[in-house]
Amino acid sequence: MIRLTIDGKEVFVNEGATLLDAARKLNIRIPTLCYHPDQEVKANCRICMVEVEGRPGLVPACAFPAREGLKVKTSSPRVRQARWNILELIFAHHSKDCLQCSRNGNCELQTISQEMHFDRDLRYEQAQRGNGKDLSSPSITIDPSKCIACNRCIYACSEIQTVHALARGKRGFNTVISPSYGRKLSESPCVGCGQCVQACPVGALSVRDDRQKVWKMLDNEEKITVVQVAPAVRITIAEALGEDPGVVSTGRLVTALKRLGFARVFDTDFTADLTIMEEGTELIERLTNGGTLPMITSCSPGWIKFCETYYPDLLPHLSTCKSPQGMFGALIKEYFAPRLCKSPQDVFSVSVMPCTAKKFERARTELGRNGYLDIDAVLTVQELARMIDQAGIDFKALPESNFDAPFGLGSGAGEIFGATGGVMEAALRSVYEIVTGEELADIEFKDVRGFEGIKEATVQVGSIPVKVAVAHGLGNARKLMDQIREGKADYQFIEIMACPGGCIGGGGNPIKNWAKMEHRAKAVYDTDRKLPLRKSHQNQAVKRLYDEYLGQPGGHLSHELLHTHYTDRSDLLK
Repeated sequence: MIRLTIDGKEVFVNEGATLLDAARKLNIRIPTLCYHPDQEVKANCRICMVEVEGRPGLVPACAFPAREGLKVKTSSPRVRQARWNILELIFAHHSKDCLQCSRNGNCELQTISQEMHFDRDLRYEQAQRGNGKDLSSPSITIDPSKCIACNRCIYACSEIQTVHALARGKRGFNTVISPSYGRKLSESPCVGCGQCVQACPVGALSVRDDRQKVWKMLDNEEKITVVQVAPAVRITIAEALGEDPGVVSTGRLVTALKRLGFARVFDTDFTADLTIMEEGTELIERLTNGGTLPMITSCSPGWIKFCETYYPDLLPHLSTCKSPQGMFGALIKEYFAPRLCKSPQDVFSVSVMPCTAKKFERARTELGRNGYLDIDAVLTVQELARMIDQAGIDFKALPESNFDAPFGLGSGAGEIFGATGGVMEAALRSVYEIVTGEELADIEFKDVRGFEGIKEATVQVGSIPVKVAVAHGLGNARKLMDQIREGKADYQFIEIMACPGGCIGGGGNPIKNWAKMEHRAKAVYDTDRKLPLRKSHQNQAVKRLYDEYLGQPGGHLSHELLHTHYTDRSDLLK
């Protein structure tokens, strides 16, 4: 242990701790911007500067190591003046449209300014950074006028996701963060995962907002507006509206959507179960008839675009199944609309997703036919929370409602799609029982759970030992894909989720850290355990859909509506 003194208070910390760690142990608040608890220290914003006795200059608390006997001041006149100067320099580059900003009320720069009571007139003339907003991506908006060049987005994109869509250009006061070579985001390798949005402390990166499009259709009496809700949304929507992380709000969420004006509220857990039936059938077919192995799940659109961009030679390994969102969209237009005696164009289909990449996925031409798309709009959790606020709905006080038929029944297997390892576990629950005809003694495959980057397990399915792997975060996905490319991967089935932690870590959720993620993951598995139905192949509503409409898993109509193909996008790397 190391002993030092901060603002006259003695504190003991472990070797390797920083001055920031030591101050927080004493509940002394030091402002930070480039610092993020889940990233490596960058020490480039300098707002956390403190004074160390015996040193001529100030030091960054986030990077300076705690040492025996140090005497530190966090609020001396020199420190206060330095922080004021840094804020002045930041605001000389920063847009002042706080009231219109997506991070208003949840902005780290705004919080620091309020805590420091930063109310003086700026000495510097304001100079806008960059060349205006980049609205080219369907998932993410870049506003360089709000960028503080903290590099947190670059770390998330390059170090965690290994996508390298963003880069730091120019120098000093003219520094700008954007796609390389002056490209638009849509022309870059960006996969739309939104982890840069999660990392950004201000509003320089934000979710592409489609609320007005949805409001317009809710007010259009000639359209029937329906909505599907992804598993992770019921885990994070209450958090987005001010409640604690991990509060599950399924019934209140359904009520809120009905009060917003949606004619039907459906549960994407239904098509998560449908995905397991199709994907499980495909896996069994590949295992028994010499298909391409390992088969890799296809539920995460950010992962799919990553594979199309960086590993197009390995696209045959992907399951041909659409994601649950894609399957639901096809069923709403081709199965549900005719039941209402309506054309597909008369039904406006909305998805509420934790994922910014779903906005890109919905626009894929493969997810539509006859000149129309299956999904008309995608809202993230953040957007839905704002709509609930806009409508004056007190979410905490809402009664609970049930999802609507015929797509209102989902299993616990569908529910756990929200966490990394969930798709794999759901598939194993069904594939094992379908192949063996035996009931699992324990349906919880805990070897594929948790936040370890890559997890492995071997499951004996009848006479076949099935070796599986689970990866979350695209940096971990890259490791597995390199193994496959080199012929070193002896797995039969792999689950990959683009976002660290899975869908509960998606870019469209409330701003996260790993402490919040632990609560979200616990809520996912607690919800599964409380449901009476926990296996996809036992979902009676899914069985009826096959009996009345689709025929059988993997059949002709299933392939036409529920399966897809992929595109080589490696030209984005040129």
